[in-house]
Amino acid sequence: MNKSMNQERILSASFDKILNYIRENDDEQNVVNYHTPASLQQILMPKVDEEPTGEDEFLKMMDHYLEFAVKTGNKQFLNQLYSGFNLPAFIGDMLTTLTNTSMYTYEVAPAATIIEKEMIALMNSYAGYSDGDGIFLTGGSNGNLVAMFTARNRMLPESRFHGYDRTENLVAFINEQAHYSFETAANILGIGAKNVIKVKADHNGRMIPHELEKAIENAKNNRQTPFFVAATCATTLLGAYDPIDEIAEITQKHGLWLHADGAFGGSIILSDQHRYLMKGIEKTDSFVWNPHKLMNIPLVCSALLVKQKGVLQHNITDLNTDYIFHDMEEVEDLGKKSIQCGRHVDAVKLWFAWKYFGKKGYSQRIDNLIEMATYAENIVNQHPRLELMASRQSFSVCFRYQPENVVDLNEFNLAVRENIRKTGQSIVNYGYIGKDLTIRLVMANGELRKKDIDKFFQNFLGAAENLELQKVEEYEYEK
Repeated sequence: MNKSMNQERILSASFDKILNYIRENDDEQNVVNYHTPASLQQILMPKVDEEPTGEDEFLKMMDHYLEFAVKTGNKQFLNQLYSGFNLPAFIGDMLTTLTNTSMYTYEVAPAATIIEKEMIALMNSYAGYSDGDGIFLTGGSNGNLVAMFTARNRMLPESRFHGYDRTENLVAFINEQAHYSFETAANILGIGAKNVIKVKADHNGRMIPHELEKAIENAKNNRQTPFFVAATCATTLLGAYDPIDEIAEITQKHGLWLHADGAFGGSIILSDQHRYLMKGIEKTDSFVWNPHKLMNIPLVCSALLVKQKGVLQHNITDLNTDYIFHDMEEVEDLGKKSIQCGRHVDAVKLWFAWKYFGKKGYSQRIDNLIEMATYAENIVNQHPRLELMASRQSFSVCFRYQPENVVDLNEFNLAVRENIRKTGQSIVNYGYIGKDLTIRLVMANGELRKKDIDKFFQNFLGAAENLELQKVEEYEYEK
């Protein structure tokens, strides 16, 4: 610590700022205090000087960061697949940072090891993996990579030692609307992004099983070797769930690894009412589940579950590392099944939250998200100027505003979105269905209420109506 600073005084002031931030992070606050990059650069002055920072300047740095960070706990932050402030998880995250242990051995992380093993066992119980295993890792993309890596090693066990022989012509299959991380994974593993075959989806965004069957047969006829299929559990735009049950019949027939990418929508498995969307999950070989999304755990909290115990350890080629692993305790050192060595403690914040809310509480939170999405969908359907761009599948509502006299709907809706973002009223994302821009409203904050959805549409419609009036006035002026 810089000698000019008093450690206790800095900590006391820091906790005061944290408490104020939590208190003020309410519905009346803007989601963001927007500044242009150039303006923010001038305010933050991020360059590090030769001399140490003084105490007053250090505290000012904290104020500036909190002032200009996006308030993802605000109920008008509807932009990403994660949002919300989770108090027990925040406390768990703070404690793990305070203790600063790494997850490779029981020796350095005894409590965290016991907790991670319990969290993996609990998550496996929801997936129906009676003899399963798993590991917390750095996100859904990493989970999809390790799942594909594990499938490759099952298909070609010697590739762990001798590398991947391109003459094997491995090919993987995903929904055409699946996450880009599968192509990245194939690139990293040497399989090649072009050997990830995108299977046609129906109008709701769900993979079509007979198209998968056809794609597998075509690959075999072309002397390629199918080895991996990913079913998406909530696509990033439409929130669509692939039909796992039907896909599993095909993968079992052809002897392929079936992976479920539940990075976005995997938490629906907690809901008795809505888990039917993942019917057949117990037939998969692996499952990525991100509690940092719909369970509102602070980033990052992501787990890869596997159906068969031992397959993750099989991925690791050399554990002749007596400087880390000593096998002195009657418990598994979790680093032996991780491709990371140093690994952050992520299971503890999930444990704190799950203990706090209980199984029943989390089930209710997920049910509430679907209820809020249904409520938003009804608002869109009932408003004369709003158009539902696709049937709602789960947590996402895709829509746009249709002004009376504006031709370029993409440009108009993007301008409305940017207006409410830069004024800090609401932040919502967008994407494209074909060539049409759609506003993507995501329900991810488990504490959302109908009044929050009403406020969003009030903000969006107000900006849209003002812009429409402005366009009409410009048209009249030009005439």
